[in-house]
Amino acid sequence: MAEPLILLLLLNILLSYKGFRDPVFFERYKFSVLKIRKNETFRLFSSGFLHVDTTHLIFNMFTLYIFGDVAIQLMGAVSFYIVYGLSLFSGNYFTYLNHKNEPNYTAVGASGAVSGIVYSSILLFPKMKLAFLFLPIPIPGYIFGILYLLYTLFGMKSRHDNIGHTAHFGGAVSGFATTLFIYPSLLYTETYLILLMLIPIIGYVVMKQKGKL
Repeated sequence: MAEPLILLLLLNILLSYKGFRDPVFFERYKFSVLKIRKNETFRLFSSGFLHVDTTHLIFNMFTLYIFGDVAIQLMGAVSFYIVYGLSLFSGNYFTYLNHKNEPNYTAVGASGAVSGIVYSSILLFPKMKLAFLFLPIPIPGYIFGILYLLYTLFGMKSRHDNIGHTAHFGGAVSGFATTLFIYPSLLYTETYLILLMLIPIIGYVVMKQKGKL
């Protein structure tokens, strides 16, 4: 495992466990619409290193471990950190824009940043195959990406759970866009893949314009 990834995993684990044991620390650095309104914009970053519980932390860190190693090998440490950082910020800022009229809305988690790394990896390695316990047959990474964003759109619309779907969506789109900015040649080599992965994003724009989100 690459050192940049180990550092990021350790940082998330240490700060999350600090938050588990210190409620004051957790409250000080979690995502809070009300506090961000009061110019505590550091929460757009700090909340990405806190988690609700051990299960939440393990899920995000396992996903980061799987896709982060691929991303670092393909783009190097500097670009990896850029994608991670921008996806973290974008996921939380996108959440703020969607919930700015809900002063009591709060959230934590690295989901936006991790989603950005997942989408970056898929874009850089389109032949990636993924399999899950509930879906043991491997599917192409880009199919997973499209289905995941569509599911995220559904979650944003229905609000039937406590998952931060807006952070997932914003982070994924940021990872997708940042990777294309760093590697513009992908626009020519992976044109059809990019067009397919744009479908959920276009769906979001349409639904937003129609007031369905």
